[in-house]
Amino acid sequence: MSGALTVRLRDGLPARADFSAVLSTPWATAAAAEVARRTVRLETDGPVSLGELCEVRGEAAGRVRFEGDFALADRLAAGLQEGEVVIEGNVGREVGLGMAGGSVEVRGNAGSRAAGAAPELKRGMSGGELVVRGSAGPEVGAGMRRGLVAIGGSVAGQAGMSTIAGTVVILGDAGPSPGLWSKRGSILALGPVSIPPTYRYACTYQPTHVRVILTRLRARYGLPIEERHIEGLYRRYSGDLAELGKGEILAWSGP
Repeated sequence: MSGALTVRLRDGLPARADFSAVLSTPWATAAAAEVARRTVRLETDGPVSLGELCEVRGEAAGRVRFEGDFALADRLAAGLQEGEVVIEGNVGREVGLGMAGGSVEVRGNAGSRAAGAAPELKRGMSGGELVVRGSAGPEVGAGMRRGLVAIGGSVAGQAGMSTIAGTVVILGDAGPSPGLWSKRGSILALGPVSIPPTYRYACTYQPTHVRVILTRLRARYGLPIEERHIEGLYRRYSGDLAELGKGEILAWSGP
C-alpha cells in the first residue's frame, strides 16, 4: 500500500480505547504529525495522543494502514467519509460506526456492531464499504441506511438488525436472528443461515445484482468467493414482517 500513512502500535494497547477521533474529517490530506496529535481515549487513563501509542509516518494521500493488534481499539474509522483504510489484523468494537463513505478493510476479525449505529443513535452506516476478512461480533450493519458490508467468516448474530437499506454479505455462518426488525435492505448468505420466523419464502432465482456484488468483492478484496456462488441460485425470503417486510435474505442454494 504505497503512498499511504502508516500507524503502527509501539506496544499492545494497555486498555480498551476509543479511536473515533483519529480519522475524523479531514484526515485524507493531513500530515503525519497532525494525525499523531489526535486524541485516543483510554478506558482507564482518559485522553492521550495517538503518537503516544503509535508510530505515525508517511503521507496520507487518502490512504492509511494500521499495523499491530488493534483488538482493543473501538470505533476506529467511525463516521468515515472518504479514503481507504486498511487494518492489518484484528480490530475492536464498532469499526466503521456510522460511516458515510470511503472503504475499510479489516484483515482479521472485528468486534460487535461493525458498520453499525451507536447504541444512543438510530442511524448506522450510510455509505461506503466495510470488508472484514475474518469473523465479526453481533449486530454487523445494525441500522444501515446504505452501503456494503462483507464478512469473510461468521457473524455472532443479529446481522443487519434494524436495517433501512444497504447490503450485508456473509461468507460463513450468518449466526442467529439475521435481519431482525429490518425494514429494507439485503442480507446475502453464502454459508449456513437460519431464517427467522418473521420472514417468508418468496422464490428461488439467480439475482443479477448478486453476481455484480460478488464479482467485485472477489476482484478488489480477494475474498474466497467461488464461481458457484456467483452463478448459483438463491432462495429469497421477504421480511421482517414484524416491520415493513420489504427487506430480504438471499440464501445460496447451490449451483
